[in-house]
Amino acid sequence: MTENANKLTQPRWTHIALPVSDLERSIEFYTTITPLVVVARNTDVNGKGAWLSNEGQVENPFVLVIAEFIPEVGERFGVKPGEPATTLAPFAHIGIEMPNREDVDAIADRARELGALQWEPMDMAEHIGYICAVRDPDGNVIEFSHNQKVYSTIRELWG
Repeated sequence: MTENANKLTQPRWTHIALPVSDLERSIEFYTTITPLVVVARNTDVNGKGAWLSNEGQVENPFVLVIAEFIPEVGERFGVKPGEPATTLAPFAHIGIEMPNREDVDAIADRARELGALQWEPMDMAEHIGYICAVRDPDGNVIEFSHNQKVYSTIRELWG
């Protein structure tokens, strides 16, 4: 790939970042419950973090950044070390589209067993589809949907 192929020519949406109280616990949650995998890890003077994304998503990558801060840095952002820093709740959420309705049910079953199910599976309006939601270890909400039509609508409008 040439240097020009990587040159940014317009703004783009790249990530969502969430503070976490326990990085390893959050990585375990996200790599078990969601289809996300660890793409990168880092440790620096601010603390430690990880980037998670869909495996092999090279074209149009989007990343969930999770960060566990050292106390001084966490305080700067209003995060207390070791305490959950719920950022996305009760409706604000990360959305993950699943290929099948049964996938949403399977996620709900796993989350129910973990005591982490936020919204039971339900059919919503046509543009929303079939959804459930799960709480991560810090209380953030992750929505799992089938037939939500986000991608298909964007592709129809702009494709």
